[in-house]
Amino acid sequence: MRLIPIVLALLCLPVTLFAREVDVELVLAVDVSRSMSPAELEIQRRGYAEALRAPEVLQAIESGLLGRIALTYVEWAGDGSQRIIVPWTEISDATGAQSVAEAITATYDEGLRRTSLSSALRFAARLIEENSFEGLRRVIDISGDGPNNMGLPVRAARDEIVARRITINGLPLMTQDTMSELWGIPDLDIYYANCVIGGPGAFVLPVLGWDAFADAVKRKMVLEIAGVGPQPPQPAQIHRAQAYDCQVGEKIWQRNRGYFGVP
Repeated sequence: MRLIPIVLALLCLPVTLFAREVDVELVLAVDVSRSMSPAELEIQRRGYAEALRAPEVLQAIESGLLGRIALTYVEWAGDGSQRIIVPWTEISDATGAQSVAEAITATYDEGLRRTSLSSALRFAARLIEENSFEGLRRVIDISGDGPNNMGLPVRAARDEIVARRITINGLPLMTQDTMSELWGIPDLDIYYANCVIGGPGAFVLPVLGWDAFADAVKRKMVLEIAGVGPQPPQPAQIHRAQAYDCQVGEKIWQRNRGYFGVP
């Protein structure tokens, strides 16, 4: 009979006591707002799948202290618009990486409305805190082609998440087209550096053209899995950060909403 209280006590213990340890818990949070064309959405998924199959990424995984990571792939757009394409999966070898790559490219869904980086970041943080893994590091890898224009101000979300010991890295998509001219900003990389990323070793890796996307994703994943980052920003960028307007996206939305379609 004494076993019953012991079993009940074990059931009440925090989930983290039974969590599977990994080198890093990595959320790949990918922008699918309507400012992205169907071709660009496909390029994104194929780029992430290609990166997972890359020898450099596999070597980074296998070279970790534990030799395994946990990864989930999420697509996001407006406030409350997120979809999990690949649930949390442990990867320790080429077979596991290939399985996730195939799941990413199994289907191609349509884009969703608006752009809420803040909502995507908070959703990703919840995924990290509620999973069955315990990472030596916890990282959100977020990509996007425009500034936040919906939901909580992005800087507030960033600060909230960094305080929970989660690092945020950014992959700003700085490609040029009609939609980016209407809804984007020319210094999206600076916006990400000042308003989105944060935490130990956080970095921004901009993509200037879709032909460079797959290589950028591969490089970014290697850095995140290995736990290192590129060189810090130049002094001119740091100086600009001191007065950066992190609500520029909300202001663009208010300016354009009465005249153009909704991305």
